[in-house]
Amino acid sequence: MPKNVVNPEFLPILEKMPSFDGLSGRSLPEVREIFMTSVRLIEGRPLPDVETQEEYVPGPAGAPDVRVLIYRPRVRRPNAPAIVYIHGGGLVSGHPEVDDPKCQVLASKMGFVIVSVDYRLAPEVKYPGAIEDCYAVLKWVHDNAAGLGINRDKVAVAGESAGGGLSAALALMARDRKEYKLAYQLLIYPMLDDRTATKVDPAPDFGEYVWTRSANKYAWEAYLGAKAGGDDTPAYASAARAKDLSGLPPTFIGVGSMDLFLCEDLEYARRLMAAGIPTEVMVVPGAYHVFDMFVPDAELSRRFMDAYCAGLKRTLGL
Repeated sequence: MPKNVVNPEFLPILEKMPSFDGLSGRSLPEVREIFMTSVRLIEGRPLPDVETQEEYVPGPAGAPDVRVLIYRPRVRRPNAPAIVYIHGGGLVSGHPEVDDPKCQVLASKMGFVIVSVDYRLAPEVKYPGAIEDCYAVLKWVHDNAAGLGINRDKVAVAGESAGGGLSAALALMARDRKEYKLAYQLLIYPMLDDRTATKVDPAPDFGEYVWTRSANKYAWEAYLGAKAGGDDTPAYASAARAKDLSGLPPTFIGVGSMDLFLCEDLEYARRLMAAGIPTEVMVVPGAYHVFDMFVPDAELSRRFMDAYCAGLKRTLGL
């Protein structure tokens, strides 16, 4: 796909971006260094009206405690809404600090309490380690709602890329276990379907920039411990495998027009709508994967964040 299709505001950062191709031929430290090289391109600054706290919360049975970062507006509203936020990194890399700029803005702009999850990574910990860590944090948020100053009825889940896929899986898990009810799922270019790693979509040029087909295959197989696209991938690993999407919370799905995940994200949105779930979809023209994290001040990045913040406000009655 020629670079003249890329939105001009998103072009300069491409020159600095490391290649995610060939991950399967590299050592794990090398893979993670490639991710961190890209993360260092993300710029952000602490906001004076937001306080950040590190906490360790009880993990799943028999597993370690889960580190979280909690973002709160310094001037707090009573019974504030909350977001369990799940970072990206292809399931094999990343940490909550990657999303620090975005979580600061959401806490400041929206008045949310944000609890960002430092889940265990593959390949050291394969499925279901990461999703069970996320569920443990959801449990802790509900159990400690009074201390956090939040409204249990206004807890959303959100995440980008692999974190968006984990968010979708967490919504499925919460629906099925019937212990906690999510008010909203915000899926930002989510990684939903392991089968994308093994098939060619109608437009084979999707995913040429940043997150590529070979990187996607590497990540899924590291997480699953098996070949991507197999017959037995569970829905809590790959949310697109869920046969029934009824009973899920209202949803926002946003993705760039050049993103490898475009087709799987639009298909998931279509299925949510067919299941009667209020679903908003935004496709950002000329945008590759994680465009908004690397160029947050671009006009389309601002419009993208404004759209999902509006969806949160509308659905949660803010």
